[in-house]
Parts: sequence; structure tokens; C-alpha cells
Amino acid sequence: MTSTAPQDHPVVPTTRGPVRGERRTDGGVRFLGIPYAQPPVGELRFAAPVAPRPWTEVLDATAYGPTAQRRPFGEVTTIPEPTVPGESVLNLNVFTPVPTPDAGLPVLVWIHGGGYVAGSSASPWYDGAAFNRDGVVLVSIGYRLGIEGFLHLPDAPDNRGVRDWIAALEWVRDNIASFGGDPAKVTVAGQSAGGGAVQTLLATPSARGLFRAAISVSGAVMRPQDRATAEAVGRTLTARTGVPATAEALRGLSDGRLLELQDALGEADPDGDALSALVLAPFADGDLVPRPVPEALPDAQVPLLLGFTAHEFAAPAEDGADGTEDEDELRGLLGALGLDEHGAARFLAEHPGAAGGDAITDWLFRAPAVALAEARAERQRPTWLYQFDWSGTAPGRAGQAYHCIDLPFAFDLLHAEGVEAALGAAPPQTLADAVHGAWVAFVRDLDPGAAWPPYGDGRATMRWHADPRVEHDPLRAVREIWLA
Repeated sequence: MTSTAPQDHPVVPTTRGPVRGERRTDGGVRFLGIPYAQPPVGELRFAAPVAPRPWTEVLDATAYGPTAQRRPFGEVTTIPEPTVPGESVLNLNVFTPVPTPDAGLPVLVWIHGGGYVAGSSASPWYDGAAFNRDGVVLVSIGYRLGIEGFLHLPDAPDNRGVRDWIAALEWVRDNIASFGGDPAKVTVAGQSAGGGAVQTLLATPSARGLFRAAISVSGAVMRPQDRATAEAVGRTLTARTGVPATAEALRGLSDGRLLELQDALGEADPDGDALSALVLAPFADGDLVPRPVPEALPDAQVPLLLGFTAHEFAAPAEDGADGTEDEDELRGLLGALGLDEHGAARFLAEHPGAAGGDAITDWLFRAPAVALAEARAERQRPTWLYQFDWSGTAPGRAGQAYHCIDLPFAFDLLHAEGVEAALGAAPPQTLADAVHGAWVAFVRDLDPGAAWPPYGDGRATMRWHADPRVEHDPLRAVREIWLA
């Protein structure tokens, strides 16, 4: 498309209308806040996403659009996650090295984390500059969170957040060629809730054909993930707040009031149940998502790269026991997580001085990923497994490879805002080169490289630390404790 716009603000056509981006000093171009669906307000608040109305004037896409996040997630994540006010939260950002039609570059679509209740695609940790440098177009998407995105409502479509992800991927299919990307070379990726989103999309038939590969970073899904559990969450909301769990009753409430209702769901049950962290999350509704992720994912044929950090939710060093102060209490938690006495004894032997966060790390992240790799290997589905072991030096986190620490390495953004505070001084650039390089190779070639073989009979697992290496069956104890 020929444009009279200044060279530093290229204009690109989309199916709904033209958008103006911003050329960066590194030569890449970014287009921010492009709507892929109408604002989910009024009658659309709990509806499936609806395509934006067309526009004819050039849409300025040089600033991040509104975010569905209305407040930060808390201390779980160290990622800077700005909250941008506004209604048009169903928007996405495109970072491209060449906004030239039909350049045919591979595309990485990024889904942010935040426990399905928070997070922001406007984070400086999700900047696409390094991917652009290496010939990859990056797209980051926003989506509905919490009650609006995931609470089961009998008078509204289920899994509205999942429908948002699919709508964004359909936008990519229909428009990314204009930005230099190839719609047939899309990889979908995400971390934490975003990693769970990737797994959910792999289990969703209507998402098939929208991407050819997937990366799940510390992916987490609701457990159990059935419709009955989701319906029980709605009943719990009503029992605790007196507000009917229906779209009709919730549609007119303010954002602040919805957050209050969401808080009520997060409160501990009278019996002290601590396992309700992901009550607002994708679930197998029997329609859009026909089967729970653990059942469906082994059959997904697209290449999958997945893994976790070594410590995920372990307690900060200065806090000590992470709420579990003695062995009896920890044994009780392990029992609630499904381990018998033998399994609990083996866990304690493998993790001397362990606390509740160590158990949750195994239960929520490590064991499900290993189980998935095992099941896919049996079916000869291409799968690559890793554990991120490098430990930062940030105060309170020294010696830990905790939740989110791997993202600045994957995005090769070790100098981004907030990285030094989260990781400590001088994280190794050589590790960023290795992790980011493996991601680029996977997005481009559907294989992270010859040095990292697929997970199979030898259970090859990449260990990401200062000297990355592949080990064979390093997670045997996880398998024997949690998957026996």
C-alpha cells in the first residue's frame, strides 16, 4: 500500500481499516492497541467477541491500548504490568521488522500471564525488538480476565477469554501478511496463565489451523477442569456474596464491584482449603473446549515446547517457610495434593527443608508438564521439555529460579525496565542468547536446534543455567512421586 504518511509512521491496511505505527531507532516498527474486537461493554460485556466496526480514517496505533487488568496481581509476579484505563480492552500489538506485505516472516503470538485475573500485554518485558532483529514478527494480545472472562454464567457463552484468544488469532490469520508475517507460520506462546492458555488452545478444536506450533512457559490450568467445577464456582460466588452468578445480574456492575466479588472467590474456605487459586480459568465446557486439557493435549499434533522454572512458587529466602512451618503441616498439604504417605515421604527426602511453595511448584507446574511430555512421547508427538535453573541475585530471591525469571532471557531483554530489580545485577547475556536463540529457531523451523533433542525414550530435558546442557531423565523423581 502506498502511503503519504511520514516514513517514521508507516500506515498499514487491515480488514477493518488502516493503522499508523511508529518506526523505532532499531529499525523495527510497532503498532499498538489495534482493536481485534469491539469493546466488551454493555450488552457485549459477557458476550462472545464481536468484530470491530470498520473505520476509514487512519487509526493511530502508537500507544498501548486499554488493558483488562484493573489492578496488579500482587507479589506473585515481578513483571512490570501497566494498567491502562479504557473500554476497548480487546486489542493487540504488532512488532515487525518490515511492515511490508507478503514478506513471509514467521510470527509469534504472545499471551500474557497473571492467574487469569490480571496481567498486561503492555509490559516492557513483552517488547518484540529482539524477535524483530532475528526476523520474527511478534504479536501480543489482551483479553478479558477474571469474572468477565472465565466465570461460568448460565445466560452467557462459557470461556469468553478463550474466545478472545481465538478472535485475536483469527485477526492474525486475516491481517498479519500486511505487517510482514506469514499466517501459515504462526506459533502461539504464553507464560503462567498464558502458558495455560496455550495448552487450552491446543485442546480447542475451533483453534486448529490458526497456529502451527506452541510454547507453554510455566503453564497452569484449573484442576479439576470440568464443567461441574466451574458451575460450583458460580454457586460459591452467590453463596458468599448474595449476587446471582448470571450475566443479567453482573452486567451493570462497576469494575470495582466485580473485583470485590472476585476477592470473595479468592478467600480461603472455612476448612482452610488452599487449592482454589485458579477458580476463574478456562474449563472443559463440553462445547468450545470439549475435554479437559490433560486428556486432550497428548493428541495435539503440533510441535510443543514446554517447561518451568526450578522453584516457581518457592518462598522468598527472607520469608522462610512460605506458610508451612513444620513437617506435619507440609505432610497435610501433600496429602491434599494427592500424595499418599509413601509419596509424601519420598517428596520430603528429595526436598529437605521444603515448604508449601515447593509442593505447589511440583503439583501445579512440574508434574503436569512432565506428565504431558510423557503422554506425548508415547504418541510420538514432537515435544521439547526444559527446566530453567539459573538463579538470580535479587534481594530475597538469591539462589532461586522463581516464577517469571525466565522471560527476560526468552525475549532477550535483560536491560528492560524492572529486570535488574527482579533478577539482580548482570544476568548472563550468553544465557539470553541461548534461550532466545532456541525460541527463534523453534518459531522459524519448528525445532529448537540439534543440541536439544525431542523428549522421547531418553527423556531429554534442557537445563537452562549459565552453562546450558541437555540431561537425560533429570526429573525422574518428579515422575516417580507424582505420576506413579
